[in-house]
Amino acid sequence: MDLKNKIAIVTGAGKGIGRVTALALAKEGANVTLASRTMPDLQSLAKEIGNVGRKALPIVADMSRENDIKKMINETVSKFGGIDILVNNAGLGRFGRVESLTTQDWDEMFEVNMRGLFLSTREALPHLKRKPESFVINVASLAGKNAFEGGGGYAATKWGVLAFSKCLMLEERKAGVHVLAICPGSVATHFQHPGASKPDSEKVLQPEDVAQTIIAAIKLPQRAMVSEIDIRPTNP
Repeated sequence: MDLKNKIAIVTGAGKGIGRVTALALAKEGANVTLASRTMPDLQSLAKEIGNVGRKALPIVADMSRENDIKKMINETVSKFGGIDILVNNAGLGRFGRVESLTTQDWDEMFEVNMRGLFLSTREALPHLKRKPESFVINVASLAGKNAFEGGGGYAATKWGVLAFSKCLMLEERKAGVHVLAICPGSVATHFQHPGASKPDSEKVLQPEDVAQTIIAAIKLPQRAMVSEIDIRPTNP
């Protein structure tokens, strides 16, 4: 896909992987809807996107709220005329042993990491399918493949993201919708589970590494679709 003048939505765009991915899409020529719960973060990113000559639509949206998600989709279509790319990046982690994990912690993770991802995808699909080629990018995690102590809730959500992505790919590939689940390992962001060893800042993945991998997958010829990518530090 040539990204010039394409329309992208990035959830969790205020920080980390989401922020860098949104900016990378803009630098490739896309106009971007930026969604997160904190407007100041979105406004500063929108300014950066404006500086590279593209348009940005910042929207305060909580991915646990269905009405917020519907508003995000509807305002994007109203402003830009459609959707070509959906990047489901928003996510949160609550870590602890199963015996100490609260019901609220469990529910919050599934509401954002799974339910929110499902809702944003469902609401975007009719618009994505109007395009000859479109993309759903689901930011999963290597935690969806590798168990660790204290990750019973978080890892379960990311396993779910992988299963959801595989089913969606099979359902929508004939409609021209490419579905990619990307599974980063340790990334230098604010997001890190307690008990993990402190990463070496020179060896750990950077958000830009994940963003550029997403861009590369989108820019493959239309006949080719990468459905799942693991990305990890070369020598942690």
